[in-house]
Amino acid sequence: MKSLISKVFVTKFVVFVYCFAMFQPAAQAQLSGEPERTQLLNGLRVVFLPRPGDQAVLIKLRIHSGAAFDLAGKAGSAALLGDILFPDPSTREYFTEEMQGRLNVATDYDSITITMQGRAREFERIIEILRTAVVTTQLTPENFAKVRDGRIKVTKETAISMGMVADRAISARLFGEFPYGRPHYGTVESLERVERGDLMLARDRFLNPNNATLAIIGGVDPGRARRALRQLLGIWRKSEQIIPPTFRQPTAPDTRTLIISAPADQSVEVRLAVRGLARKDADSVVADVLSQVARQRLEKSIPELSRSPVFVRHDAFNLPGMFVMGAAVEHLLAGKFLNDAREVMNSLVTAPVSVAELDQARNEILATGTKELAKPEGKADSWLDMDTYGLASAAEQTQAIAAITPSELQRVATRLFRDAAIASVAVGNSELVKTSVERYGKVELIGEVVSNNPVAPVQNSGKPQTSAPTKPE
Repeated sequence: MKSLISKVFVTKFVVFVYCFAMFQPAAQAQLSGEPERTQLLNGLRVVFLPRPGDQAVLIKLRIHSGAAFDLAGKAGSAALLGDILFPDPSTREYFTEEMQGRLNVATDYDSITITMQGRAREFERIIEILRTAVVTTQLTPENFAKVRDGRIKVTKETAISMGMVADRAISARLFGEFPYGRPHYGTVESLERVERGDLMLARDRFLNPNNATLAIIGGVDPGRARRALRQLLGIWRKSEQIIPPTFRQPTAPDTRTLIISAPADQSVEVRLAVRGLARKDADSVVADVLSQVARQRLEKSIPELSRSPVFVRHDAFNLPGMFVMGAAVEHLLAGKFLNDAREVMNSLVTAPVSVAELDQARNEILATGTKELAKPEGKADSWLDMDTYGLASAAEQTQAIAAITPSELQRVATRLFRDAAIASVAVGNSELVKTSVERYGKVELIGEVVSNNPVAPVQNSGKPQTSAPTKPE
């Protein structure tokens, strides 16, 4: 009898331990605020943070391949693939009107991200809609034609600002035929070249569970979430091969300042850039802080910039991106801005960053990051970025930023700017801009931009004009 009781006790104890072990990750996630990580048999990585009592749920699926893989001359293919995942407008209306949530798809160079927000009690229905999009993508000829025509129409009708022209032009100037030199959302001309077969190829190559991560935050029980994911997304077929982002490196950019003539009065959009670092590079966060120091110095060198929108940023991607400075200035300041931007880069190599400069820059970066991480979407994006770029956790990145020293900033500045080929662009009234800019170096002039394709300006008759530098007054 005692033996039987002992066996029953042991059996119940084993069951208790097993159940406790199954429950422990979710319990720890709820208590610590850290997400539970798991993986389905097909390779889909899942990051889940339950929020008991929350009536809403946020779901973000990240495909870790994006517009960088668009075929040459067909920029916008990945964006079209994102569009065709939910070709029926009623699906988006269901999220906004029936669930008071939202559904959108965002594409960039490195990824396609689906965001779905709705009622937690409709979790299974949301996952079912997601399964239809990624497992049985409705890539019919009719849907393809509708989606492509729709994106072309929007592109034609979208107002193109001088700032957008300058941003596209500096990317094209710096990267040339490299993927980052073309707009990830495409142009009218490139979208017209995309065929249905291109999207079918992209779907088969990249739209796979072992090339994706799913983030979930909200009032959904962990056991319920696991069952729904296994039943609805477990049938998503994995790929036998994941294609890494490797491309032939771009050639050095033309160092003449490209002047693009555009309808304008006295204002000019100016950009100056060098190639940057990859997002997964350990020095990438240092470059982010360095960009804030550069902005401080640039604003001090030209007091007039206090009345102008000025920025300095480090755009990091899966492969090395760019460190870019830009502003909207009066035409008389165009040349001085570009010259002072070069001098700021040189000063960061030759002159140590002060403690005050570092503290201000670091505090700005940390404040922005803390604000984003306070939102559910910011948390989800942080987790997804860890998988897309192989990053450390947000807490570890914060520690790394807090530990940056002036000597590290100078080392990374040397790495970025010393002997770097600099690309520069000025967009505005060419007759006014040329005089200001050519005082500091050679220029290249091209004609007025076409409204719906700012990265392919129409040249004046004859060869592009160049001029030798003249001595500043």
